Amino acid sequence: MLIGEVSRRSGVSTRMLRHYDALGLVTPTGRTVGGYREYSAQDIRRLFHVECLRTLGLSLNEAKRAMDDPDFAPAALVGELIEHTRARIAAEQELLRNLERIDAAAPAQWGEVTNIVALLRGLESESGNRRQQAVLSQNTAAALPVAAVAQAALSEEDPNVAGALRWSLARAAGAGLAELAVGLDATQVQVRRRAVLAIAAVPTAEATTLLRRALDDADTTVRERAALALGSRQVAESIPVLLEMIVAGRSDVEAAEVLGSLARADDIVRAMRDELDGTADPATRLRITQAFAEIPGAAARAALTDLTEDHDRTVAATAAAIVGARDRRRRGKG
Repeated sequence: MLIGEVSRRSGVSTRMLRHYDALGLVTPTGRTVGGYREYSAQDIRRLFHVECLRTLGLSLNEAKRAMDDPDFAPAALVGELIEHTRARIAAEQELLRNLERIDAAAPAQWGEVTNIVALLRGLESESGNRRQQAVLSQNTAAALPVAAVAQAALSEEDPNVAGALRWSLARAAGAGLAELAVGLDATQVQVRRRAVLAIAAVPTAEATTLLRRALDDADTTVRERAALALGSRQVAESIPVLLEMIVAGRSDVEAAEVLGSLARADDIVRAMRDELDGTADPATRLRITQAFAEIPGAAARAALTDLTEDHDRTVAATAAAIVGARDRRRRGKG
C-alpha cells in the first residue's frame, strides 16, 4: 500500500508518515519499481499500534521504545502516564478556578484582570512577605476575587498575612461571607478560628448573624472571639460568654471593656453579682471586682460600694480604689 493510501485510511498525514519513517518508528518494508514507499500489512499494524500509544500520551520516542524493546514493561510507563495526567488535570482545574474567580470579580478593564492574576499568584507564594504584599498592594477601587481571598483567609497560618486578608475582606462590604460561613462549620478548629476572626472584621448585619452562630461553637476561642465582636456591636447575647471570660481569666480585661460598652449596665451588674455570689475563688472574685471598673452607672457603683466591706481584704481594697477613682473623675467633671 502506497503512502497516500495509508494516509487516507489511517488519518495520519503523509508528512507525519515520512517523519515516522525518518525516526525509524514506522518504516515501510518495501519500495515500488519507481522507488515509492510501500507499506505491508505488518507495517500498517505497527502504525496503528503507534497511534494507539500516542493517544495515551506517549511521546514518539516512548512509543518507539515500547514497540522495539522486548524487555519494555508497560505497567511502569502506564503508571507514569497516570501521574502526569493527574498533574495535568490538577493544573487545568486550578486554571479553571482562577478563571472563575476572575469572572466572579467582574473586571471592567484588562488592567484589573492583570491585577487579579497578580494577586492570585501572590497568594500561592511560599513567602509570607510576598503573600502579604500581594494583598496590600491591591487597588482598593479595583475588582477583587473575593472568593479566593476568603478561602485564603481560612487557610492562612501567617498572622500578618491573615490580617491583610481580613482587611481586604472588610473593604469588600460583605462579599465573601458565604465562603467564610463554610469555615464556621469546618471540622478543623483552626479553620473555624480563622473564619470567626475574618467575619468579625466585616461590619454588616449578615456578619453579625454568623457571629451569633459562633457563640455556640465547641471551641472556647471561637466563642470568645465571636462574643468580643458581638459585644462591640451591642448584641446582648454576648454577655454570658464575656462574663465567662472574666471568671476564667481569659482576655478578662478586654472582655470587661466590651461589657462596659454595652447599653445593658443593670443587667450586666446583676449577672456579675451572681457570679460573685457563686464563687469563693479569690482570684476570680478579684477579676470580677476589677471588671466593675469598666461598667458605668449607679448599679455598678452600688456593687463596688458593697464590695468595699468584703471579707477578702484585696477585693475590698480594690473596690475602694475604684470607687475613689470614680468619685475623683466625677468631681473633676463637676
